Amino acid sequence: ALGVKLWASAFGGEMKSISAKYSGSQLLQKKYKELEKSVRVEEIDGLKLVKNLAVKMEEVFRKKAEATRRLVEAAEEAHHQHEDNPDLQYEYFNAVLINEVDEEGNNVELGGEFLLEPNDHFNNLSVNLSLSVVQVPTNMYNKDPDIVNGVYWSEALNKVFVDNFERDPTLIWQYFGSAKGFFRQYPGVKWHPDEHGVIGFDCRNRKWYIQAATSPKDVIILVDVSGSMKGLRLTIARQTVSSILDTLGDDDFFNIIAYNQEIHYVEPCLNGTLVRADRTNKDHFREHLDKLFAKGIGLLGDALTEAFTILSEFNQTGHGSLCSQAIMLVTDGATEMYDDVFEKYNWPERKVRIFPYLIGRESAFADNLKWMACANKGYFSQISTLADVQENVMRYLHVMSRPKVIDHEHDTVWTEAYVDSAVSLKDKAGPRLMTTVAMPVFSTKNETNQGILLGVVGTDIPLQELMKLIPKHMLGIHGYAFAITNNGYILIHPDLRPLYQDGQKRRKPNYSSVDLSEVEWEDKDDNLRNSMVNRRTGTFSMEVKKTVDRGRRVLKMHNDYYYTDIKGTPFSVGVALSRGHGKYFFRGNVSVEAGLRDLEQPDVALADEWTYCNTEEQHEHRHLTQIQAIKLFMTGHRPHLKCDRELIQEVLFDAVVTAPLEAYWTGLALNKSENSDKGVEIAFLGTRTGLSRTNLFVPTDQLSNQDFVTAEDKEGVFNADHFPLWYKRAAEQVPGTFLYSIPFSTALENKSVVLASTAIQLLDDRKSPIVAAVGIQMKLEFFQRKFWTACRQCATLDGKCSISCDNDINCYLIDNNAFILVTEEQSQTGLFFGEVEGAVMNKLLQMGSFKRIALYDYQAVCRDYSGSSDSARTLSDPFTVVKWLLTELVIFLLEFNLYSWWNVDLSARAQRSRGRPPMVPCDTEYPAFVSERTIKETTGNIDCEGCIRSFVIQQIPSSNLFMVVVDNKCDCSSSPPVTMDPNEIMYILFLSLKCDRLKFQKDRKKPDSCHPFHPEENAMECGSATRLSSPLTAALLPLIAATISR
Repeated sequence: ALGVKLWASAFGGEMKSISAKYSGSQLLQKKYKELEKSVRVEEIDGLKLVKNLAVKMEEVFRKKAEATRRLVEAAEEAHHQHEDNPDLQYEYFNAVLINEVDEEGNNVELGGEFLLEPNDHFNNLSVNLSLSVVQVPTNMYNKDPDIVNGVYWSEALNKVFVDNFERDPTLIWQYFGSAKGFFRQYPGVKWHPDEHGVIGFDCRNRKWYIQAATSPKDVIILVDVSGSMKGLRLTIARQTVSSILDTLGDDDFFNIIAYNQEIHYVEPCLNGTLVRADRTNKDHFREHLDKLFAKGIGLLGDALTEAFTILSEFNQTGHGSLCSQAIMLVTDGATEMYDDVFEKYNWPERKVRIFPYLIGRESAFADNLKWMACANKGYFSQISTLADVQENVMRYLHVMSRPKVIDHEHDTVWTEAYVDSAVSLKDKAGPRLMTTVAMPVFSTKNETNQGILLGVVGTDIPLQELMKLIPKHMLGIHGYAFAITNNGYILIHPDLRPLYQDGQKRRKPNYSSVDLSEVEWEDKDDNLRNSMVNRRTGTFSMEVKKTVDRGRRVLKMHNDYYYTDIKGTPFSVGVALSRGHGKYFFRGNVSVEAGLRDLEQPDVALADEWTYCNTEEQHEHRHLTQIQAIKLFMTGHRPHLKCDRELIQEVLFDAVVTAPLEAYWTGLALNKSENSDKGVEIAFLGTRTGLSRTNLFVPTDQLSNQDFVTAEDKEGVFNADHFPLWYKRAAEQVPGTFLYSIPFSTALENKSVVLASTAIQLLDDRKSPIVAAVGIQMKLEFFQRKFWTACRQCATLDGKCSISCDNDINCYLIDNNAFILVTEEQSQTGLFFGEVEGAVMNKLLQMGSFKRIALYDYQAVCRDYSGSSDSARTLSDPFTVVKWLLTELVIFLLEFNLYSWWNVDLSARAQRSRGRPPMVPCDTEYPAFVSERTIKETTGNIDCEGCIRSFVIQQIPSSNLFMVVVDNKCDCSSSPPVTMDPNEIMYILFLSLKCDRLKFQKDRKKPDSCHPFHPEENAMECGSATRLSSPLTAALLPLIAATISR
């Protein structure tokens, strides 16, 4: 053990001096110290901060809503002026046909030459900024008179699109979705059909369209499963129900009941209630639809009675949409009118609308169904083929939107966050998240007591734009801002992970619904979530565990949360600050001249996604870099630029204080006797204002790893929602010590390096802000060589060592999360220590040298074994059952190998991947390991089947590293490894629990506006049975299922 202690201190001393010398940490500490007297340290006022942020966000949203309102006015005016002409011929730019030519090389009809130029503001798609294009769903006729007339009058929107974009250059897509089915999009862009030649996109079943067109609703779907529904009819019925589900959104509630002589709830556990129409619930019901089969006779009266009863009881509980209510009836006919049921439950108010869908070609029983629709303010449709489903289901939305139209309420609606799939097809950076602001467009002609909805206009807001408003420098190193919707779903949050990986879309489509409680999971009682959903202003605090480095490492801290609502929107915004250094900010002053001079040095860079100056608000500033913009602003040349003067003042201060490092590094690089073997490759620093400096000691092409310079690894750089990893982790180390790590992204590819970094504090006390962090990148092989050299030293006089790492013992160097940095077996570098030395790791956990921390991931994906044999789903051990019943959240962990998003795909695993089961969203629990700070030295013994094996763990001074020396005279291979594999949390084993989970309704705030019915409504407009399906739709039958997401 003495020997080990000597090795540890020799290695520690050597590394500290190399790290300190090449990083220049002492020089920088001294420079900040000299200024200690002239700077002001202040505590951050979280509430004031979040209120200011809310005002800024409100402003962005208001501008977008104004642009949308201008479109509404232009559309209503243009329609008012237009006289419908059934013979109108009009050549418009069809999104699919533009620039297409026939065999002779002439433009095809509705094609025409359409100028397209790549534009970086639209993710480098080729667009036309002066014209819009029109997309018509594949199952509709391009030259249908309804469509041609609509396209013709909506041309008037082009000038407004262009004008909006000139007024507000941060706008992206603007569009009009027509009730007739066509979609006008600006800027003009070419659409490409899928491999079947289809574009299934129909704007009318998009969230933004439905939310703007209708009020929130409670819907019960009744499906006839009597014997006559066998075969094709049941297939059409299923598709109809599925289409109805598509039209329901997060503010709606529903249930599905199948009836023959009995009443069958499609999900038996939800009898007598309604659930929110979020994606999870809708998918759950869709799975059950396939299990329906037809037999017996249909007793519709009982089913209607049940539906009315639930609607009225559910309404009285205060749950649900508390707005419109409807019963959708999917059947092949009704033998009577059931007026007694309607009289008892629905007349005279007729609060519940009835929408009958007659399935099949027979119309013998159509009259009764039609009467039901007309007597209950509904609409009757007949669906005889699969191709008719979509169009017919859509019609009910018109009826539901009538009251809103007559009231002429242009409610502004905002959607949840979703992925813009139109853009993600080409974009390397992965998908962009947006929210859409939409408003309905009504006919202002005199016949409006029928309430005619012309369509919906919308504007997309990339959430990236909201991120730019966040005053990152005021939030400290671990702080962040986040926003949620009235339903508790995340709009922005640094832990919201896009579900795209290597360009492949994974199954949690659009991931619009990640609840705040799935990310801030330590808030077990939803205190933070519910206060924010209810639009309160306040504070909350809790201990949290934040994972970094792709979920492999964990930082524990105490966060204070501050939150308030964003006026004029359904959103709330919050800010989290970590206690300690995260609550303090300091201000220093330097002259503008000195600051700008040092800011323009070639080794300086500013954080990519931080906004020092907003260069996007005006077209003439778009080409400026941040440094150019700062210079123009501070020298008074561009007074119109919007800049953050306070942040710029501090970034200039940091530029001046860190300037001496540039000269210091250059001096080291020029000195031939230093660093002769080029072991140290890069020196770098970052400051609290997002300023960084980098110095290369070797030419770029000779670096063992260029990720640092190319910013390849996103966790290693400043961005909109985090500080670089080497900075965040160094801040949690004891001041003055260095943090060493091997970046995971490099461990696999033999281009390994070690990063060493340390944080610079302003003052010596606990309240000190951390002002900067500095570090170096060195070759892994250089670092390892230093380790082996240190391990050859001996304390004996004759220089003969009693022990050495070469033969009888195994020596490891591990970090504070137990990842291996050095070992004789090169292939183990970067692995978790427990996988290599399971028995030793277990003993370290028992002795308390390391702690296992349980973490949860509610956005994981797992292999779906349900298709293969069920044998994989076995319980881990009987004890779990007992523990399980005792805990409140009842969880099962199943031990089969899962894959979480951060598991690096080792090449061996890649080979096995052929024929893998598909990935599905799931919840997982996984461990992270952290060392206790106080281990100086510990020895332990392990019993391996009777053979005693001893080991020593010794802390390396001034670092986050430990040396572990294990004697290898026993074979301990039989003891299992300790792994970091996640376990899936299984909710399926006790049906009742799965059921409670479905029934459990989290708090949500209902949208303010509601238009359930209107006295002037024309209820006689209630559908006719005569519409036959056009031959075109029948020909396109198989194509209907193809939909793309927007």
